[in-house]
Amino acid sequence: MQNYAFLFMILLPFLNSCGPVPGNGEADPPIAARHETLLVMHGDTRIDNYYWLRDIENPDVISYLKAENAYLEAMMAHTASLQEALFEEMKDRIKQDDESAPYYLNGYYYYVRYETGAEYPIYCRRQGSMEAPEQVLLDVNELAAPHPFYRVGSYDISLDNRWMVFTADTVGRRQYTVILKDLATGQLRPTGISYAGGDVVWAADNHTVFFNAIDPVTLRYNRILRYDFLQDDEAKPVYDEGDETFYYIGVSRSKDNRYLMINANSTLSNEIWLLDAGDPTAEFQVFQPRQRDLRYRVWSYNGKFFVLTNHEARNFRLMETREETTGINHWQEVIAHRDDVLLENLEVFENFLVVQERDRGLRQLRILDMVSGQEHYLAFDEPAYTAHIGVNPEISTPVLRYNYTSLTTPNTTYDYHMETRETTLVKQQEVMGDFAPTDYETRRYDVRARDGVDVPLTIVYRKGIERDGDNPLLLYAYGSYGSSADPRFNINALSLLDRGFIYAIAHVRGGQDLGRQWYEDGKLMKKKNTFKDFIDCAEFLISEEYTNPARLFARGGSAGGLLMGAVINERPELFKGVIAAVPFVDVVTTMLDESIPLTTAEYDEWGDPRDKDFYGYMLSYSPYDNLREQEYPHLLVTAGLHDSQVQYWEPAKWVAKLRQYHTGDANIFLYTNMEAGHGGASGRFQRLREVAREYAFLLDLAPR
Repeated sequence: MQNYAFLFMILLPFLNSCGPVPGNGEADPPIAARHETLLVMHGDTRIDNYYWLRDIENPDVISYLKAENAYLEAMMAHTASLQEALFEEMKDRIKQDDESAPYYLNGYYYYVRYETGAEYPIYCRRQGSMEAPEQVLLDVNELAAPHPFYRVGSYDISLDNRWMVFTADTVGRRQYTVILKDLATGQLRPTGISYAGGDVVWAADNHTVFFNAIDPVTLRYNRILRYDFLQDDEAKPVYDEGDETFYYIGVSRSKDNRYLMINANSTLSNEIWLLDAGDPTAEFQVFQPRQRDLRYRVWSYNGKFFVLTNHEARNFRLMETREETTGINHWQEVIAHRDDVLLENLEVFENFLVVQERDRGLRQLRILDMVSGQEHYLAFDEPAYTAHIGVNPEISTPVLRYNYTSLTTPNTTYDYHMETRETTLVKQQEVMGDFAPTDYETRRYDVRARDGVDVPLTIVYRKGIERDGDNPLLLYAYGSYGSSADPRFNINALSLLDRGFIYAIAHVRGGQDLGRQWYEDGKLMKKKNTFKDFIDCAEFLISEEYTNPARLFARGGSAGGLLMGAVINERPELFKGVIAAVPFVDVVTTMLDESIPLTTAEYDEWGDPRDKDFYGYMLSYSPYDNLREQEYPHLLVTAGLHDSQVQYWEPAKWVAKLRQYHTGDANIFLYTNMEAGHGGASGRFQRLREVAREYAFLLDLAPR
């Protein structure tokens, strides 16, 4: 029994009678009813007047969300033509009948293509050659037709190339069903399996699949099940994770097809289990038992395993061990730990290893020849870019597929011959219209933060702007979970850049941009570094005369929405407008409620507020708990009704409380997608509508 209590005062919620007046741009915002809920912990009592918005079964909650949507539509009605223009120009930049770079696997070339006007992808393959007849594996447009939301989670092809298994989400809450397809007849075979987690792989017998499953209440990925479609009526559990801090239990097959692999993950630790792919009814065997703060990944190779691990190596090192001796005491070092270089990923080939590293915030690809012992790095020339290992399913090839992009270079796929060192362009994202990368410029700075630490900052703009302190500028950051904010090409952002905006990325602490220490310095009891870094980057951009507070905007989503909320509580005058997408803003209340999806798994990221010290620290920055009477900037807040990662009520409560405390004239908007979850709309053009709304919000506030 938890040592805190909730005292609810249950009253019928109500909304004010002043609803929006559609179309005229003048309306009274919906005012949510206030009903006191007392939240008591560690002798501290918090009053939450909007706790009632959690009850999705209450029709007044849905009415309130719809009223907010209507208010937004009314107040932004004067931007309707701008939104339509933005939508059309973003759509016109897309090569609508595009297809991905094909990759070769087990006798077939696989690729994904789109048709003109279609919202969803079509998964295809051709046998032996791209000149062979096309076989359509999945036309997601047909599958999605009866649903307002549709997303394919993952898929796998049996080793005999006869069967396909895939997962589908029709709500947006990451609750998948498992579906089989007979590729010889084209018939779909529903399995009746629901609450799957998205991962699904074939065993080597071609009739047994393994998949992960989620708890229907907490939505924690906590089980692995086996399903033999020739013999079983029901899926059988083979792994059940009892530790609630282990939030994601996934399943995959090794690149050499020898092993099925279960990976149980928590924030700080993980544990891998292996099974011979040819013996699917046998028992999984642990590779290395879990230890606190031990993380590792394994790759099967020619009778041994490569192990990428943080064992006695904060930034990870590469080890190897024999198949019969997988315990940590048998691991032998291949690449040593370095304090200034993070080892991120590995790709194994018959004669080569490719190591993805992060050095001074930028990724490097390191090629090791396992025959000659020689090594070299690929060369990248731009001051800020993103390079990463691509799709490489074949092990017996000397060709590495990798991807490259930057703020000015569209997404590009290359094949690199590791023996001859020749690079071949496979595909570059096509930007329709008169786009030219040379029209734009990227710069990278090290911003000295208030505690003396240098924070990387990357900016891009259209050449010709003047540094007169009067440019509209959008500053983005995330800063949590060790997720690095890499500079990537954003085709939609051209609509801002071509209208005079500067776009900037603050690589704040909490990400992993400068290694594992960078992450650890922006979490738990150091979380406020994330917020301070962002503010310091904003002030740098002002001091360098790129912009000014009347033309400075900010955007962050999910945990980046927490960043937005904390920053505007601390320095609201610094920004003209802020976009907070599906923001995690009610930190303490959420982290005290174990029934909310993912809560228990987040203790190592945010802290456990059942501990008094963590409670006090989290309470000191929680955006919802620190709202006060002051002028806030213009705000556009988004939510997804079916969001499983940040529940819809967090942004809804936050907006309701903001209206209570906001003393200025700035607009506060809430948009809830009533048919989607954390990622928004599932169709590619549907998503553009949401982007157009955000851009219109910014441009309306930054006229030239």
